[in-house]
Amino acid sequence: MNDTLPKSARKVQAALEAAGLAAQVTELPQSARTAVDAANALGCTVAQIAKSLVFRCASDGSAVLVIASGPNRVDEGLIAARLGSAIGKADADFVRAATGFAIGGVPPLAHPAPLRTLIDADLLAFERVWAAAGTPNAVFPLDPRELVRITGGEVAAVTAKTDG
Repeated sequence: MNDTLPKSARKVQAALEAAGLAAQVTELPQSARTAVDAANALGCTVAQIAKSLVFRCASDGSAVLVIASGPNRVDEGLIAARLGSAIGKADADFVRAATGFAIGGVPPLAHPAPLRTLIDADLLAFERVWAAAGTPNAVFPLDPRELVRITGGEVAAVTAKTDG
């Protein structure tokens, strides 16, 4: 394991290894806090960035992790319909408590407890996507089918399609 990585990124690397993935966490010289920043730094399309968004389920207060393709805007109504409960945006304290990570670096795994996870079906169009790895500068590549496996996530329509 790369001991030069920040502690939170090393935690993600350990979780990747425990999940049987050979993916390596990379620390970028600049922020990858947004999907556009990450795509520019990695030289990939914004659509290949798997952004992690955390919501709070209104019915029981649980966290729901939505992993969406970079340019896609999450449709909260679609997610609520899928869950059978309204959802709300999660604040920074809730995100850290649920995931163990700060907003801007939330990875799809290595959380204190499993999270219900919905994965944008659009990500499956790619052979490789990039996900956050615990800090705003850390990322790792993986096959999106592996993303489904390691998260136990449900592939779903999480974004509204628009014409044009």
